[in-house]
Amino acid sequence: MTTPETPQPLQFGWEEWVALPELGVPALKAKVDTGARTSALHAFDIETFGPASKPKVRFTVHPIPGRDDLVIPCSATIIDRRDVTSSNGERELRYVISSNLTVGDDSWPIEITLTNRSTMASRMLLGRQALKDHISIVATDRFLQPELSYDVYHTARMRNEQPKRALRIAVLSREDNYSTRRLVSEGEARGHTVEVINTTRCYMAINAMAPEVHYDGKRLPRFDAVVPRIGASITPYGTAIIRQFETIGTYCVNSSAGITSSRDKLYAHQLMARAKIGMPNTAFAASPHDTSNLMGLVGTAPLIVKLLESTQGKGVVLAETKKAAESVIDAFRGLKANFLVQDFVKEAAGEDIRCLVIGGKVVGAMKRTGAEGDFRSNLHRGGSAKAVRITKIERDTAIRAAKVFDLNMAGVDLLRSEAGPKVLEVNSSPGFEGIEGSTGKDIVGALYDLIESRVRPAPVRRRKSSKTAEE
Repeated sequence: MTTPETPQPLQFGWEEWVALPELGVPALKAKVDTGARTSALHAFDIETFGPASKPKVRFTVHPIPGRDDLVIPCSATIIDRRDVTSSNGERELRYVISSNLTVGDDSWPIEITLTNRSTMASRMLLGRQALKDHISIVATDRFLQPELSYDVYHTARMRNEQPKRALRIAVLSREDNYSTRRLVSEGEARGHTVEVINTTRCYMAINAMAPEVHYDGKRLPRFDAVVPRIGASITPYGTAIIRQFETIGTYCVNSSAGITSSRDKLYAHQLMARAKIGMPNTAFAASPHDTSNLMGLVGTAPLIVKLLESTQGKGVVLAETKKAAESVIDAFRGLKANFLVQDFVKEAAGEDIRCLVIGGKVVGAMKRTGAEGDFRSNLHRGGSAKAVRITKIERDTAIRAAKVFDLNMAGVDLLRSEAGPKVLEVNSSPGFEGIEGSTGKDIVGALYDLIESRVRPAPVRRRKSSKTAEE
């Protein structure tokens, strides 16, 4: 009969190299203290978030003494909150988390309290609860287990293989629609906390040292990312709020500059022309004496007359004859409205293609067909949609169009013409219902993949004094 082998005892010195891989901390020097019950980790910027039924905590770790420029953002589920008395007799109420401790080839779960240990020589303290039964302590030695190195923090692997952590994400939106609800549900399903913020109820404290965004009488907490869903009617104020988040350093899926330039239809067409992106012939003029010449620059009737502020097909008129075009132009001028004149792509036959571009890739495409008797294909106006296979040139055109505005998320509307794809518009706040319903693809999931890949610690440059700091 074979008896089970007794685990070989581990010997710890009074200080050992350890790792907390679930927190993204691959190397740390920890002091072993059998007089303490629970382990403690040096943490800054400790902040709770998430639902009351399952609260989480986020914090930052400076794993190398003397290197406060090296910041590891972490998050974990709170398992308890305890009164802890430190070695100098001070009592503190601390959050308690659980994480795997790795020493050499061994790994096991331990409880960790979060506290500021800036006055302590060790960034972590290992208490009795973390020491397994077969660990013996040799109080006169140190580093009896395999040694690690702080050099790992300066590698590409450290930058690219950070563990997924729970994020705090703000959705700037005034509407309770499908897109907003999907952003919330998908984010929460991934373990993130997603808060919907009404853009017009935000206000700003603008100063050099501590710029802030306030909401309903309180300063907003620090968000990891912001997903702008800015309506056309509040573009100036909405982009001002996004600029404030950018000033704070928050990752914004779409920049304020990209949203502003894509919303200005005249400027948008000028930018696309500069990038040599195909689009319908377009003309713009302010003087009423230039109506005939303006129409001549575009071509013959039928023509499209489009308000610069038009959205969802509103303010877009098809003038089937020259006389009708002149009448529409005169009417718009009488309202002192700014507008564009474009040629009508007949071969498109009332259809366009919406390409959803996320992170420089087309993640879904649908063909939209206008309602009977309507040349506009917008789904908000009763149009229908179905999945479509796009060509390589259409895919490349959509990606280039989104890149012109530096948009990480964009709905690019194309027309299929005899001369190739022509871009009608680049939408910085595309809806998700039509594209997900027609293609069956998880578009919002692709957006969260992008956010999770972008919201990570910035690469850390090695200091000249890093050797001294390590010692």
